[in-house]
Amino acid sequence: MQLGARMVPFAGWLMPVQYTSIVEEHQAVRNHVGVFDISHMGQFIVDGAGGRDWLNRMLTNNVDKLDVGMGQYTLLLNDHGGIIDDLIVYRIGDQKYLLVVNAARADEDFAWLQNHLKEGCSLTSRSSDFGAVAIQGPRTMALFHALFGKDIELPARNSIADVPFDATSVSVARTGYTGEDGIEVFFPANDAVKFWSVALERGKPLGIKPCGLGARDTLRLEMCYPLNGSDLSPERNPIEAGLGFFVDLAKPDFVGRDALLKTKEFGPREKLVPFRMKAKGPPPRPHYAVFGNGERIGEVTSGTLSPSLNWGIGMAYVSSAHAKIGAEIDIEIRAQKFPATVEKKPLYRKPAS
Repeated sequence: MQLGARMVPFAGWLMPVQYTSIVEEHQAVRNHVGVFDISHMGQFIVDGAGGRDWLNRMLTNNVDKLDVGMGQYTLLLNDHGGIIDDLIVYRIGDQKYLLVVNAARADEDFAWLQNHLKEGCSLTSRSSDFGAVAIQGPRTMALFHALFGKDIELPARNSIADVPFDATSVSVARTGYTGEDGIEVFFPANDAVKFWSVALERGKPLGIKPCGLGARDTLRLEMCYPLNGSDLSPERNPIEAGLGFFVDLAKPDFVGRDALLKTKEFGPREKLVPFRMKAKGPPPRPHYAVFGNGERIGEVTSGTLSPSLNWGIGMAYVSSAHAKIGAEIDIEIRAQKFPATVEKKPLYRKPAS
């Protein structure tokens, strides 16, 4: 609040939408560095000799591929193959895993996992005892060294490591949700204010800005990263959502697999596609109708005015026949139809330097 944040309720938390302006915070991440408070996200620990096999049954990606210190994007499905949540799982010990889940789904995820728990592993939530921040932008590496010292090595992409910080230690993961280089830092909740303040202080020479939910949304949408609750839901499966890459159908048995095999065999009825408006005008928003050749073919799930492209962009589920790159569609905005084109992912590409 001291930083002038505009707060809104979000998944049972009060969260900043913006501190200065969405565009300013967005550009700070694209050009310099930004810091997001992600302490609202759920953090679960899975431990025990049976943990790996159990997680492989509960999640779509192949946990067997994780060495200690590595992470992967994966999905938690219901019995019908619908997406309960998308999350990142890190292997933080020989038999120990950290799951970072979406705040709005944390209680539901925990209950679902608890109900399916097998002997030989334990599941605990450390969500209320741990905080986290995401540091994102091309100057992340410089800030990492300003925070942890010149001699400490930045973890490799999709890796996690414990790093000394001010007489204690924090976990640093090199992942992100913006399309820029970035890290997530996890620490005990008692250290949250201190770490946030130090990051802002040491990031000043690098042009750091605290960033809110608004910039998080525009940044991830330019990269076509889906948002749970908007683009992903229990009614949609990973193949419809274009996330088949994160599903290992070669695994013999995981929750939702049979339903996904069926979708794969017959093809999805609808697909999630990125689109770009063809003319300047009002930006697309969730739930706007999508038309193709005059008939309704789908619905917008996410939409905004892209600060990097200065153009209306979004994602929508449309019938598979209209889901091809280059397909002409119309978005209905306030009873008027505006032309758009189905595009290739990502919508934003960094200019060649």
